[in-house]
Amino acid sequence: MTVGRIDRNSPVPYYAQLKDLLLEQLDSAWPAGERLPGEVALCEHYGVSRTVVRQALDELEAEGRVVRRKGHGTFAAARKVDESLFQSLTGLYEDVTARGGTLRSEVRRQELAPVPADVAAELEVPEGHPVICLERLRFANGEPWVLVRTYLPREIAPGLLDEDLREQSLYGLLEGKYGVRLDHGHRLVEAVPASPALAGALGLQARDPVLMLRSTAWNAEGRPVEHFIAYHRGDRSRFQVQLRRRQAPSPVPGMLVQDVPGATDLV
Repeated sequence: MTVGRIDRNSPVPYYAQLKDLLLEQLDSAWPAGERLPGEVALCEHYGVSRTVVRQALDELEAEGRVVRRKGHGTFAAARKVDESLFQSLTGLYEDVTARGGTLRSEVRRQELAPVPADVAAELEVPEGHPVICLERLRFANGEPWVLVRTYLPREIAPGLLDEDLREQSLYGLLEGKYGVRLDHGHRLVEAVPASPALAGALGLQARDPVLMLRSTAWNAEGRPVEHFIAYHRGDRSRFQVQLRRRQAPSPVPGMLVQDVPGATDLV
């Protein structure tokens, strides 16, 4: 444990000071998975009560910086990957590599197969129509992160079935080699329990929460060219979204501002 002291004259509460001291070590001395000193050791080292220690650890746990396992102790958590998948039409490859990380894929399925009914509706093709089906277990910095199933019309990238998708961006390949220009998309996220098979792939327990992301992308001509369903580990991923307040139109004379539709909407 590195040296750190509680400032007894500071107006900052002891638990907040302790939290900051522990954060410094989580960023430097304690790698992900390493066990932190026990509550008694922390009390003795920093000269604070167990209540102070527990409050500091509670906040670190709520922020995802530590994991507390009953009967085993408190452990440094892996840092979550920020994904900007809702504010721009990017893929996980771009998000991870832009932050200096590495991403590789275990390709579990790469074939032509009949499209399921729900996906057919998204791609605007008949149910059962043959489409390219990909299933990839993706590893960020060596750890299983997301299982993704992708469906694409065969004619947009006829050679895709023969491509090596283990260490390259699908979007980059579509745009660079096949001339597919992604223009806009729609994405929906919700929390779902992991099935036993999904939990096994991602290194979780059955029914642990995962973030399910469904996405459809269109080209500039308005044709749907890709649909995917991705299951992200909830303890390793977080999504960032930027909001901008929509400007209300100028009210006409005599109209109250609160009567203007959408005046308080956030987009």
